[in-house]
Amino acid sequence: MQNLLELKGISRTVSDRFSLRDVTLAVEPGQIVGFVGANGAGKTTTIRAALGLIKLDAGEVHLFGQHCGADAPGEVQRCLRTRVGLVLDTCPFPSTLKVTEVEALVSPAYPTWSHDTFVSLINRFDLDPKAKVKDLSRGMGMKLQLVCALSHKAKLLVLDEATAGLDPMAREELLDELLAFVSDDQHSVLLSSHITSDLDRTADRVICIDNGSIVFDLPREDITDHAGIAHCTQAQAAELMACVEGARAAHHAYSVDVLVPNRRETLEAFPEIPCDRATIDDYLRLTLKGASK
Repeated sequence: MQNLLELKGISRTVSDRFSLRDVTLAVEPGQIVGFVGANGAGKTTTIRAALGLIKLDAGEVHLFGQHCGADAPGEVQRCLRTRVGLVLDTCPFPSTLKVTEVEALVSPAYPTWSHDTFVSLINRFDLDPKAKVKDLSRGMGMKLQLVCALSHKAKLLVLDEATAGLDPMAREELLDELLAFVSDDQHSVLLSSHITSDLDRTADRVICIDNGSIVFDLPREDITDHAGIAHCTQAQAAELMACVEGARAAHHAYSVDVLVPNRRETLEAFPEIPCDRATIDDYLRLTLKGASK
């Protein structure tokens, strides 16, 4: 099936200190793709490039199978962007507007806008129609953005750190909505997040960017179901690193954590070494900071 979003070798010099370099990624229909990396790694810049908001030095951006870089015709860009819903970490609407007044601000930009959907979602998400944006909690502000995204029948949701600062119940509710959104295998989500436990539960793929370059792009189960963290002595770590291709080690004062790509094989070959399932956070930490053999 056609990818809803595809970046092909995009590069962009942002400053003397930072550039996107040959970034390639794809979001397939029915997927939640987790996009991870440290602050300043390039997540937001990549999202801006994906939406055609910055010009590229090289590479191509495709939305729904059509070219949609900043150099694409303006009408093409506008048409394709109407099919994308963007949810940010802070609510972007004017603070003095009431919840119901946001519709008049947003709806003219979207020919597919549904008033009935907007009203229905406000009720379902328990948003007070008379509340002002400035009085909404962080979670309620996120819900209002999601209401707007779903009211114009977006095919692709892009969330840039939207779960940051939410309490556990609000995050759980958001993740449930995202899982329902992609359940028909026609819609997709690109979820940039520092909260990797959210991705442990929801992501189909996990893509990591560091210093402007993609470090890994893997099915989530390759990380959480297959990879492992072996807890070793210094001597055990040396033996393990010599035998296991792709292992990476992080040394502590009295022990060593070793990331291994196949936990089961490691336990069979080294039964004396404890080896736990890896989380996305483990995988990210050891991939970025661990040392290979």
